[in-house]
Amino acid sequence: MTNFQVYRKTLPFSLLRFLVDIASLIILIGSAVAGFFIANQSTSKALIGMVVGLVIGIILNIVIQIFVDNRIKAAQISMMVKGVTEESLPDHTVKAGFDEIKGRFGKITSFLVVTWGIKAIFRQISRGINRVATAIGGDTGNTITSVIDSAIQTLIEYLCECCMGWVLFRKEQGTAKSACEGAVIFFKNGKSLFRNIGRIFGMGLLSLIVVGGLFFGLGYGISLLIPSAWQGLANEISEAAIRGGEEAPAFLLNVTNLMLIASGLFALILWGMVHKVLIRPFILVGVMRNFMQAGIANMPTEQDFAELDSKSPRFAKMHNEI
Repeated sequence: MTNFQVYRKTLPFSLLRFLVDIASLIILIGSAVAGFFIANQSTSKALIGMVVGLVIGIILNIVIQIFVDNRIKAAQISMMVKGVTEESLPDHTVKAGFDEIKGRFGKITSFLVVTWGIKAIFRQISRGINRVATAIGGDTGNTITSVIDSAIQTLIEYLCECCMGWVLFRKEQGTAKSACEGAVIFFKNGKSLFRNIGRIFGMGLLSLIVVGGLFFGLGYGISLLIPSAWQGLANEISEAAIRGGEEAPAFLLNVTNLMLIASGLFALILWGMVHKVLIRPFILVGVMRNFMQAGIANMPTEQDFAELDSKSPRFAKMHNEI
């Protein structure tokens, strides 16, 4: 199967995640708006009510992320792994994906727990790259370091998902050992895996300009329909600052500025959702194929583990705890 065929067959999972994201966004905004109006009716501290509602919405979003979104993500990754390693996928891909992770939610959850450790290991492995740029010194060196670090952090997010794929692929092993094997695969094949950075950033930037720009225009158009709401928010910001014994920045009291800020946030949130649904999965299939092929062709050995132990104390600690 080509990367596009695997992407197309696993796209329904992305659409399911999109629906979950929409529901999560509605809950988040609804909680904040409800808190604002409830507090506005009973007290003069409507802004505090909005913040409380926002916190409640964030908590609900975390619950949805753990128990709903992560299950869909794991089912999708399991089918991507099957597609790039077995070169075929069943007709009812969604059902097969959820069947694949049935009874393995504990393994998926435990992987999410060790994800922070995996990220730290990848950062340690990649730190030597940044030392070259830092050695240049000055603004040029700092700029190069910043760009390289951003590229590494973005790639690490993809590699963590590849590690989840490896954990699901290595069904007979424990989560921690499979995750450590994933780190070894990255370490041994770092140069080839880093070649994905151009594809990741190129497609990401293009989608941000086109899709993000469209959503910004849409958000600003909607904002123009409800000017009184923005004036009310500006008044609340001013009153909250006065109660705190300070003066609110003039920038935040300007209704147009508030609409621009809200439109920008609206565009970034929706672009992120669309990027996750349509663009990121296609990139991930390509990265996953390279990762899985490298791991299967050259399975990690004890010598590889020992070599990485010497280069990453974090890895050595995780390895010794297996």
